[in-house]
This record gives sequence, C-alpha cells and structure tokens, in this order.
Amino acid sequence: MNLETKWLEDFVALATLRSFSAAARKRHVTQPAFSRRIRSLEQAVGTVLVDRSTTPVSLTPEGQLFVITARNLVEQLSECLGHLRGLEMANEKLDVAAAHSLALAFFPKWISRLQKGVGELPTRLLAMNVGDAIHLLREGNCDLMLAYYDPDANMQLDDEAFPSFSIGQVKLMPVSVPEDGGRARFDLDGDENSLPFLAYTQDALLGRSIKLMLKNDPLRLRLRTVYETAMAEGLKAMALQGAGVAWIPDFCIREELANERLVRAGDERWDIPLEIRLYRCSLVHKPGVEQLWRRLQKLPRDMLKA
Repeated sequence: MNLETKWLEDFVALATLRSFSAAARKRHVTQPAFSRRIRSLEQAVGTVLVDRSTTPVSLTPEGQLFVITARNLVEQLSECLGHLRGLEMANEKLDVAAAHSLALAFFPKWISRLQKGVGELPTRLLAMNVGDAIHLLREGNCDLMLAYYDPDANMQLDDEAFPSFSIGQVKLMPVSVPEDGGRARFDLDGDENSLPFLAYTQDALLGRSIKLMLKNDPLRLRLRTVYETAMAEGLKAMALQGAGVAWIPDFCIREELANERLVRAGDERWDIPLEIRLYRCSLVHKPGVEQLWRRLQKLPRDMLKA
C-alpha cells in the first residue's frame, strides 16, 4: 500500500467540511486536484470512502471507519515530528519573508521589541515583493510573512489558510524635495499642469493602493511617470535627488522629514492609511512556528507593534 500523508490530511479535511470545494480551499489546492487526490487515496486503500451522490457529501461505512485511523495517523505523525524537530524556538531558525521597505526600516525595531516578550528568536530575513513572499509561505519555504495590508487593494488571501493579525499602522505620504522657502518643489495642491511622478511598478501592492486612491481624481491626469521601481527605498532615493513626487511609507522617511530634506507634497487628504500584518500558512505544520504563533496571540498588542 502506497499512501501519501497529504492524502490523509485531505480526507480528514473533507470528512470535517463535507464539501469538496470547501476542503480544497482549506488545503489550498484547486478542486479538480483535490478530487484526484481523494480518488488516489481510495485506490490505495482499495475501497470507496466518500459517497459523492449526497449534498453535502458523506462518508461511506468504510470511510467512517477509515477516518478514525486517518485522524490518528495525522495527529501521531505531527506529534512525532514535533518531538524530532523540538519545540524550542531557540534551536530553530525562523525564516521571515518581508516587503523590501519593511525589511529595511520596520523589521529591526519590531523584532527587537518582540523578543522582549517571547525571548530570543534566531531569524533569517528574506526581502522580496509580496507575490514572491506569498509563494514562499504557501510552499513552506518561509515561516512568517510581513506585508502591507490595504483592504481595497490587497491580494486576497484566504483567512483560514493564511491567518494574520495587525502589528502596526503606516501611512503612505506624498513627499518632494523643498524649494528654498521650504515649500514642496512638486506640490499636489498647486496649479502645475504636469508633475513628475516617481511610481511603484504595476505589481507592487503600494502602487495598487495609490492607483485606487487616484482612480477618480483629476490629479492622476497631472502626474507624469518618470521613474518606476517596486521598492520604496528606491523611490525615496530618487525623491531626494529632486526627480519628482513619491508616496513613501512614513516610517521610511522620518529622518528626512525631521531634517527637511523631504517635505509633504500635499496635505493629509493625500495620505493613504495601511496596516502592517504578520501572516503564517496554516497548511504547513511546523510545531515550533505553531507554538510561537500561539504565544504571539497571547501577548499584549502594544508589545507586537514596533
């Protein structure tokens, strides 16, 4: 008999949810792929386990008997792997994928504060765009993900497969170098017909947030894109050179605003509020990560925020 562990986990999910589509979403696979895996399991055990003629689906008598064994096997394997890997995070490196600007300007302060609540956390930080980070998280190649969250522009992630919670608030602010009198060289509230715009690339979440804000605003017709990058730090560098106006997370430009190397390019109505969220993938079972997640949920929220 050749059984794959993922088939057993699929079957347990189906027995619990009694729906192929709901179980496929929980297991984060397409419904056709999920159905093929259940059929592969039935072929391996040599009997039909699921009665597909009913709605919601039900288990055959053989399936009702087998699901008990399947649950026990999945739980025992998880416990065994937990003991083999160890549950102490001190002995396990934590891989964290993060958006570039969060990796540079947010993560160091946040992880230092977090360790005051949970103890030492050996970490390896992976800076990349959100799409790549989601792929790593889904495949089990990173443990946690730090990303911006915009309810209007965010990539839609299934809450059950990718549980998360807020660890910070941030504003995207339009900034420019100042003129001699301190006024922004490129003023969104001015009467210039054309303003050089330092933009995020099309696939960047922050770019989608800006595009949505400007969707029905006449300002979008005045912005002339002169430079694009996926990285907020890249836009800041170009803004400091006087190349145009850019929307940059406020925590990335605190020093530049304080010493007036950059100034607001418009009033607060042009600000875009965002959350910073911490994600994990519930489909990847790592006992150390699951233990850390439970500990994080019990911490006061102010300790989780940088």
